[in-house]
Amino acid sequence: MVTLTIDGRTVTVPEGTTILEAAQTLRITIPTLCYLKDINEIAACRICMVEVEGYARLVPSCDSAVAEGMVVYTSSPRVREARRVNLRLLLSQHETKCTKCTRSGNCKLQQLTNDYNLLGDHYIDDLKNIPTDYSNPVVRIENRCVKCMRCIQICDKVQTMGIWDLMGTGTHTTVGVARTRTLGESGCTFCGQCITHCPVGGLQEHDDTGKVFDALADTERITVVQMAPAVRSAWAEYYHLDPKFATAERMVTALKTMGFDYVFDTDFAADLTIMEEGSEFIDRFTHRNKHRWPMFTSCCPGWVRFLKGQFPSYTENLSTAKSPQQMFGAVAKSYFAQKLGVDPHKIFVVSIMPCTAKKAECALPTMRDACGDPDVDVVLTTREIVRMFRGESINPAVLPETPFDTPLGTGTGAAVVFGATGGVMDAALRSAYYLVTGKNPDADAFSAVRGMDGWKEATFTIPGAGDVHVAVVSGLGNTRRLMHAIDDGKVSYDFVEVMACPGGCAGGGGQPIHDGQELAAYRGDILWSIDKNTKVRFSHENADVQALYREFFRAPLGEKSHHLLHTDHTAWKMPNEK
Repeated sequence: MVTLTIDGRTVTVPEGTTILEAAQTLRITIPTLCYLKDINEIAACRICMVEVEGYARLVPSCDSAVAEGMVVYTSSPRVREARRVNLRLLLSQHETKCTKCTRSGNCKLQQLTNDYNLLGDHYIDDLKNIPTDYSNPVVRIENRCVKCMRCIQICDKVQTMGIWDLMGTGTHTTVGVARTRTLGESGCTFCGQCITHCPVGGLQEHDDTGKVFDALADTERITVVQMAPAVRSAWAEYYHLDPKFATAERMVTALKTMGFDYVFDTDFAADLTIMEEGSEFIDRFTHRNKHRWPMFTSCCPGWVRFLKGQFPSYTENLSTAKSPQQMFGAVAKSYFAQKLGVDPHKIFVVSIMPCTAKKAECALPTMRDACGDPDVDVVLTTREIVRMFRGESINPAVLPETPFDTPLGTGTGAAVVFGATGGVMDAALRSAYYLVTGKNPDADAFSAVRGMDGWKEATFTIPGAGDVHVAVVSGLGNTRRLMHAIDDGKVSYDFVEVMACPGGCAGGGGQPIHDGQELAAYRGDILWSIDKNTKVRFSHENADVQALYREFFRAPLGEKSHHLLHTDHTAWKMPNEK
């Protein structure tokens, strides 16, 4: 243990503790910009500088270990002036037209600039003449980048993709796509984790709000919107509403207020996905020698891109079932259009997703099965829909609750947990058990696949089918480890759920940004709580899904469902595929 003094207060901490961490134990706040605990502790921004008695120079608190008897000053005149100088240097290469930035006040640099009273013009602008590439779901804006390297570290250490890298030297140093490619030419999965860990607006999703406003204003269009499970656990964070108050039904009211004709629930399509994917798994499992193992879930487009780009020989192991988003779009422009008696080309389908990779998924050439148009026209992230609410002066705190429209607005507890890691597996096993035995299991019988561990595995016995060996992973770093273990023959599974983002969709790249905080576990707990308190907790008991099969699809894995609800993952290519 080491004893030191910080701002006149004595503290004793373990040897090896940084000055920043020691100060935090005293609830003394030292400002940071580039720091991310365990991910980015490289003292790049020099904002966390502190003064130590006996040291000739200031030291970065995030990267300097404590020493016995050390005396530290975190806000001396020398420290304050150094921070102001370092902030001025950052601002000299930063586009300060903050009115154009999607972060809209949720920006660490803007906060520091205000805190240190740098409200005038400081130094000559040294902006780069590099055009912004808007052709991908993830957009990088050069002159907003502060070279903190968080995006590089999160992509390398957590997601193991290595998409971003440092380019140039000295004042010409910047961040770019590794191996001098464009983002579209890289193997990027568009998971968006770089966006949610950027402290400023240097990275953002492709903004599609304008397309939606145009559709809402078009009287010839029938606007249909679906809400993903994980969105309901995060959409009202900007408004600081209690999760018990920030219900999906209040969001329905907000969407109706904006002018959407029909507001449906992706939970409906999640239940439909379970019927198709669960039936597919049982079919494969009972004809083992005809298939490669394990079978992988296919709900997460970031994961599908990862597999096709990094482990392409396993592409056929993916379930052929489309994601809930795409199943919904196909059903909306076929079954629902038929029920309305309208031309499906007039239906404009919008998805509200916690995910940036969904923007790439809806644009795939294989996702046009209902009428030739894209089954889903536009994907909005949770952040984008909140911006639209704000632009329309919609305050959820004063809204009443409105139920989802029918018949695509009914979901079960099993569907809600699609947004949490382990939820797809849990829901699939509940219905797979029923499809084999004709009886429901305990809805909580498969709880071993829940929780925030990055790689979970379990074995469950389904009478009449045998032991099912399953695994659940979230985060692409954990996924890579699992794939190597499968490749090397170290592990063997029957069914594997993969989510590209740590913690699943709850921690998706399109969710609200809270700098330095990881909220996937908190949001996931909300979803598991909703499931626990839902009357119907099995996908196969969704009455509207049952009606859909009676009236339209006839049965899971049938000819019509195969055409509309399944896809060929080999029919499109990643940039590295020949």
